[in-house]
Amino acid sequence: MRYLDPKNDLTFKKVFGQHPHLLKSFLNALLPINSPIESLEYLPSELVPEIPVFKNSIVDVRCVDKNGRHFIVEMQMLWTDSFKSRVLFNASKAFVKQIERGQQYKGLQPVYSLCIINENFEPDLPNYLHHYKIVHLQNSDKIIPGLEFVFIELPKFKAQKFRDKKLNVLWLRYLSEIKDSQETISDDFSASEDITEATNLIKESAFTKAQLETYDRYWDSISTEKTFKADSYDAGLIEGKQEGIIEGEIKGKLEEKTAGIKKALLRNRLTIEEIAEDFGVSIKFVNDIKAQA
Repeated sequence: MRYLDPKNDLTFKKVFGQHPHLLKSFLNALLPINSPIESLEYLPSELVPEIPVFKNSIVDVRCVDKNGRHFIVEMQMLWTDSFKSRVLFNASKAFVKQIERGQQYKGLQPVYSLCIINENFEPDLPNYLHHYKIVHLQNSDKIIPGLEFVFIELPKFKAQKFRDKKLNVLWLRYLSEIKDSQETISDDFSASEDITEATNLIKESAFTKAQLETYDRYWDSISTEKTFKADSYDAGLIEGKQEGIIEGEIKGKLEEKTAGIKKALLRNRLTIEEIAEDFGVSIKFVNDIKAQA
C-alpha cells in the first residue's frame, strides 16, 4: 500500500474540499475559536489576482458554519513576501461580501484564515504557530473583531518531533510526515477516526491514472517555481518583466534541470529516488526523462 502526499493540490482538496466533517475536525483542532464549529457549508472559490510565476503554489478551501462565521484554508508550498497580502485580500473580501449595499454592518460575521506553510517564513521566531488579530498596541486585550489569521510553519512543527496523540498534533503530523509513495504510516494515526479516514483517502489506489498524472504535474510545477524562486526572485529579477519573458526563463531553468538529471542518469551512481530528491522533482519526472534518453 502506497500513500500520496496530502499537501498536493489534488489530495488536499480531496480530503478537505470534499469531506466537510474532516474539514470541521481540522479547523476545530487548529483554530483558536471561542465555540467549536458544528457544521460547515462549502463556498465557491473565487478567482483572485495571481502572484506572477507562482501560479500553482496555493490551494484553498472556503466554507461557512451555521453561525455565519467564514473560514478560509490555504496550503502554501512556497513562501513569498506577497503571500501575506494575498491572505489579507482574501479574508477582507470574504468579510465585506457578507452584506449587500444598504444592509447594516452589525450583520457581519468574523472571518478566520488558516494558512499552512511548507516553508519557514519567520526565522527569528521559535514557534510554529502565529496568530494575528487587530489589537490595540498599548492594551492587547482590546480587540477589533472581524478578521483573524493563523499561520502554521510545517518545518518548525516537524523539527520539534511531537509524538502525542492530541488531534491538533495528529493533523499536523498527517500533513508533515506522509510523503509521496510512502508505504507505511505511524500507528498513532489510528487514535483518531478522522485521521484514519483522511489517510485512507490519500491511498494511491484511490486515484485514477489521470488523477495521478495531475498529481505528478503539480509537483513538477512546484519544482520549477522553487528553482526559479531561488535563482531569480530573491535577486529582484521578476520586477518589471513581462509574463512571456518570465515564462521563458522558467523554461530555461527547467531545461537546465533536465540536463542535470540526464547527466546523473548517465553516471548511474544514484537511484531514481535519490536523483528525484536531489533535483527536487517527482520520481515520475525522472523516469520520463530516462525513458526519453
